[in-house]
Amino acid sequence: MSNENALLSLLVEKIQNDTLVLPSLPEIALRIRKMAEDPNVNLNQMADIISHDPAMSARMMKIANSAFLGRSIHVNSLHQAVTRIGLRYIKNIVTAMAVEQLFVSHSSLIKGMMSKVWQDTLEVAAIALAAMQLYNSNLKVSPVNFDTMTLAGLIHNIGALPILTEAEKHLDQFGDKDFIAGCITDLAGGIGGSILRKWEFPDELIEVAEQWNTKLPHTDKVNYLDFIRIATIQKGHCKDKTEPRLALKPFADRGLITGVDFYRSPEFTVIYQDMKQLFV
Repeated sequence: MSNENALLSLLVEKIQNDTLVLPSLPEIALRIRKMAEDPNVNLNQMADIISHDPAMSARMMKIANSAFLGRSIHVNSLHQAVTRIGLRYIKNIVTAMAVEQLFVSHSSLIKGMMSKVWQDTLEVAAIALAAMQLYNSNLKVSPVNFDTMTLAGLIHNIGALPILTEAEKHLDQFGDKDFIAGCITDLAGGIGGSILRKWEFPDELIEVAEQWNTKLPHTDKVNYLDFIRIATIQKGHCKDKTEPRLALKPFADRGLITGVDFYRSPEFTVIYQDMKQLFV
């Protein structure tokens, strides 16, 4: 058996035996998700917890002052930012930002691959958010919202993480970059679903992780998976190599995007750049 097939067989066996080590959410995300479910929690308590993570605090300030929230008055403190964003948004946004902390490696090869996966993830999240905002601009009530879409974008390929971690343990055997990337393409969806079930995420996000890179048919109901698929098609990340214009046409026909060249419009470009800045 080749080294490449050995890695694939090892991953499949561990998945089937439920022995693949899945990542845990960072402590700050666990604490905030638990706090957000407490009906007696107040925003000052939430701000105090977030303040212990400087990077998270900076992201919260940036989101609170972003064009997306559409407020002209600039907030200058974390407490003000938390008040503006609100508990529901904070739960998902903090979780999304905490995911980045999981992409850590001591191997230069795996570190580089993790960086590539994460940068691709940020691109997909920004495109999905921008497409969603354009779609929502024509609706009084939308089935999709900013905070959940942010989380969907940043966890859609979370299944890549255990694959990279497992490869790092056996670099002398499994140090082939192209094959590791192939394993991610073939297996990350199912692994991602397992991770999000372990984290007790809702079904709509499990669906994103499991199905974004499949050809399962579209549903009539607009959901987060739709916008993640739009973004991954536009970026060329899908296993299915259907010409992007043809792959995007069903979404244009349903009115989710203005057309197969939606990403070229000035309106999209402005929103997309704003969304990208949230993750810097």
